[in-house]
Amino acid sequence: AIPVMGKLWSPDAVNKHVSTAFYGNISALAESPLKEGVLYAGTDDGLIQVTEDGGAHWQRIENLPGVPSNAFVSRIVASHFDDKLVYATIENHQNSDFKPYVLRSADRGKTWTSLAANLPQNGPVWALAEDTVNRDLLFLGNEYGIWFSLDSGKKWLQLKGGLPVVAVRDAVIQQRESDLVLATFGRSFYVLDDITPLRSVNRETLQQEAALFPVRDSLLYIQSSRIGGRNQGFLGETFYVAPNPPYGASFTYYLKEKYKTLKEIRQDAEKKAAKEHGNAYPALPYPTRDQLREEAEEQAPSIWLTVRDESGNVVRQIAGTNEKGINRVAWDLRYPGTALPPPQADPLAVIFEENQPTGTLAMPGTYTVQLSCKIRDQWKDFSQPQKFRVYTEAETGINSESLAELHKFQRKLARLDRAAAAAIAYGNEMNTRLGSIHRALAQTPADTRPLRQEADVLQHELAKLMISLRGDQVISALNEQTLTSISSRIRDIASEERLSSSAPSATHTAQYEIASSEFADALKQLKTLAARFETLQQRVEKAGAPWTPGRLPEWEVEQEK
Repeated sequence: AIPVMGKLWSPDAVNKHVSTAFYGNISALAESPLKEGVLYAGTDDGLIQVTEDGGAHWQRIENLPGVPSNAFVSRIVASHFDDKLVYATIENHQNSDFKPYVLRSADRGKTWTSLAANLPQNGPVWALAEDTVNRDLLFLGNEYGIWFSLDSGKKWLQLKGGLPVVAVRDAVIQQRESDLVLATFGRSFYVLDDITPLRSVNRETLQQEAALFPVRDSLLYIQSSRIGGRNQGFLGETFYVAPNPPYGASFTYYLKEKYKTLKEIRQDAEKKAAKEHGNAYPALPYPTRDQLREEAEEQAPSIWLTVRDESGNVVRQIAGTNEKGINRVAWDLRYPGTALPPPQADPLAVIFEENQPTGTLAMPGTYTVQLSCKIRDQWKDFSQPQKFRVYTEAETGINSESLAELHKFQRKLARLDRAAAAAIAYGNEMNTRLGSIHRALAQTPADTRPLRQEADVLQHELAKLMISLRGDQVISALNEQTLTSISSRIRDIASEERLSSSAPSATHTAQYEIASSEFADALKQLKTLAARFETLQQRVEKAGAPWTPGRLPEWEVEQEK
């Protein structure tokens, strides 16, 4: 009989022995990956049995140091590095004991030492995994998440990265991809992609201000385009689908502390002073107006990862996250797009991510990435850049010569796209400013009819030019057929080339030549209109018209006569 809730119950008690096993059950089993015949078995009543001859003879271990009797052996792990090394985790919550019990034996179970160290005292341990490369790197799953140790269990650190507070019941390492796979109680599976950065972490690394970890080589391929948007698309809404790892090169870095703004630094100091001094006044000097103004005008500290090619040319600048601990961002193996991104992401852009403007695909080769921070207008680089390789494989169907030809064509097209988009934006801005000039001239105390007539002429000529650049929007709105504009010709080529891995077709090459020739003529006309517009602005200013955008006022101190 076993005491339950502090007493032995009579045979007549309600549900006596219901949901209770009559015999001890094997709850954990492990086989040594190094020595044949070495097996470990743990039971739900606190026993560990060891055999060194494939089960012919067993050694019974009853007394585990610091572990209550009749506890539940939740996991046994035989080491990949030493055939005598074994780990065991035990949990005892059924006896109202929620302490963590983690043990290590270097002699096949004869003696044990505790690895509970700094683990939470109210978190039963369910799982343990030993890294397959770094013998000092251990992972441990308890009632509240996943922990890791860099020194064989002497100290534990919690891993978060989006993992909810949940019991981790199993942890395994996928050796080929170096991924940590977790099975949780009630919230399915989680995968921590690429744990290789953790293999290179040590205590010295964690004492640094910041560190960039080695980067895994990245496979270059063309992603499939899903129908309907992200993950499963509209055709798979009834199925559960988890997101894939980010495409491209993943950059993992460590920040010892978050970089704070001047305002945050001041507020932290005020909280500290209030805690130390209470209501004693003054605990801290009140900030001056200059200090408050500096706080308001300060740009928030930012983290950047700069990718360069073998020649040292900048390929991409990627914004990182300014958060304490280990962070990760990905590069999609493309140059930046030619269009200026909006200040805030469009919610629909997240859904229709395939339709987002992206730059030219990078070429296979060796690249470097540098971790930097920008704090109060000062840039600082951390450690040495990390090298990594972008590569292709035969099975992807990407021919290196075709890819090089495609890359050259896409870079040429990107330059044309950037110039054409800028010309259209400039024309739109000029048209808006002409509208402001019309309103200003109507409020000018002078005869402004010649100026208004010149503004009309400019506006008509600009409208005609914009039709060739961006298309006839008036006729298109009536669903009438129009001539192909320069921008639509470029857009058609770019959209068809974006997911291509072959050399540009003859059609695309011919389309580019047409667009390039037409744009050269259109840009020449736009520059002429721009010069005439600047002259008009000067005349409007001299006429004493109200201010309009893009025009500096002229003014001199009046001299007394």
